[in-house]
Amino acid sequence: MSATSPSSFLPDDLGQALLVGRVWRKTDQHEGPSVVVVRGGEVFDITATVPTTADLFDREDAAPLARTAPGVSLGAVAQLIASNLPGAAAPALRLLAPCDVQAIKACGVTFAVSLIERVIEEQAAGDPAKAKEVRDTIASMIGTDLSKIEPGSDAAMKLKAELERRGAWSQYMEVGIGPDAEVFSKSQPMSAVGFGADVGLLAASTWNNPEPEIVLAVNSRGEIVGATLGNDVNLRDIEGRSALLLGKCKDNNGSCAIGPFVRLFDESFSLDSVRTASVALRVEGADDGFVLEGVSHMSEISRDPANLVAQTWGRHHQYPDGFMLFLGTMFSPIKDRDAPGAGFTHHLGDLVTISTPQLGALTNTVRLSTEIEPWTFGVRALYRNLAARGLLASA
Repeated sequence: MSATSPSSFLPDDLGQALLVGRVWRKTDQHEGPSVVVVRGGEVFDITATVPTTADLFDREDAAPLARTAPGVSLGAVAQLIASNLPGAAAPALRLLAPCDVQAIKACGVTFAVSLIERVIEEQAAGDPAKAKEVRDTIASMIGTDLSKIEPGSDAAMKLKAELERRGAWSQYMEVGIGPDAEVFSKSQPMSAVGFGADVGLLAASTWNNPEPEIVLAVNSRGEIVGATLGNDVNLRDIEGRSALLLGKCKDNNGSCAIGPFVRLFDESFSLDSVRTASVALRVEGADDGFVLEGVSHMSEISRDPANLVAQTWGRHHQYPDGFMLFLGTMFSPIKDRDAPGAGFTHHLGDLVTISTPQLGALTNTVRLSTEIEPWTFGVRALYRNLAARGLLASA
């Protein structure tokens, strides 16, 4: 593992960062998920004030409350991170995804590079052996730089007409440069895994990859209150066979990782910070020593994050519990791993780390969805647990 210091998984400006998360905490009386905040490098349990992060994000005074709410000290955040790193012994406090009852949505094909790769998946019908040939054909036909095309613009519609004339149009082109963004349900409320957890692949998939993304936290009023990191685990072969298999590709046990914390917007961090962020990816193979590195620059996104939120929430669709929104990635790994021309696919045991300086780093280990811890603690279990702990009166 390349980054060994716990501080390397935390924001560079930790002293200024207003971080909100969740941990599984056990006391003499009860155990269950707790809402925590990080202040001055120390973790505080504020569940007695806000039983869910959805409740906190809905407060008009969310940021001031996170700074001042009374709480139980759980120790240094660096120690919490260290105890949750992959390979560590079972932690006393287990980091959970920093969201709970919110819907988990995702946007696809929001970067020109990923647009080209989705077209390649479709044209190759999910066969990685054909990907290089298709990639070369697509590049010679239309080029690879679509970043200057504004989706839905007159120029985009002219390009669409030309691609149709050449027989190169694709459903991925439609959402990449057309007026409507691709927004889909990535995962179910309470199903996301957090920092240090295993992420899951379907055993049937032989061509897959991580998708490093920034994830926005949006409250029930459609207001963006903060951001975090996410891994939108992707099964390229299955989606490449048919886009109608998107749900099968995207929503499986452990296929959605979010964390380590949501950083709330304040004077030191805003949506503009997200717009200028660069998200790094590192994959380290446990069995072959393979290392893959890449970066996704949010400045190259085709649709502004605020526009993606507006296409998700509005008079056409409300989210009473708020939602988390993956913004997409420009990084589709093509570095050969197992054979020349075969591109990249995961091996079991891969360590995936996604990072950006103002949000820290999210790290997870790749396993099979059938072999990792089953998902059993859902929304009903959460509210039964909160009721047993006497925490619902403050909701």
